[in-house]
Amino acid sequence: MRRALWPDCEDHEAVELLERDSKEYTVLVAVRPNGGLEGFAEVGARPYAEGCSTSPVGYLEGIWVDADTRRRGVARCLVDQAMAWSADRGHREFASDCDIDNRGSRDFHLALGFEEAERIICFSRRIDP
Repeated sequence: MRRALWPDCEDHEAVELLERDSKEYTVLVAVRPNGGLEGFAEVGARPYAEGCSTSPVGYLEGIWVDADTRRRGVARCLVDQAMAWSADRGHREFASDCDIDNRGSRDFHLALGFEEAERIICFSRRIDP
């Protein structure tokens, strides 16, 4: 599922994330009624997030639900649990992001009560020696 969400992710990245302090990062999973997984959410704590005025803030790093179980409340449940995890750590705000052209993700966030904080396009450039 993680690779479906982030096709370029490396296996060692997932292992490193799971080894992080549970106060800073966790992975929540949704279990299918007959066994197996149907979704996950990666949740972290960040020192700041766009649109937030407190620090640290809870952050939805990523969320995925298998196509055959979408639109059944699985993602909403994962986000509710993610927010509860954040609240348990004293966070007063919860944030997330999506690619600027990902309309489905934007609509999903808005439906769950998120408010758009800002739009950005990031740039980078190599420095040749």
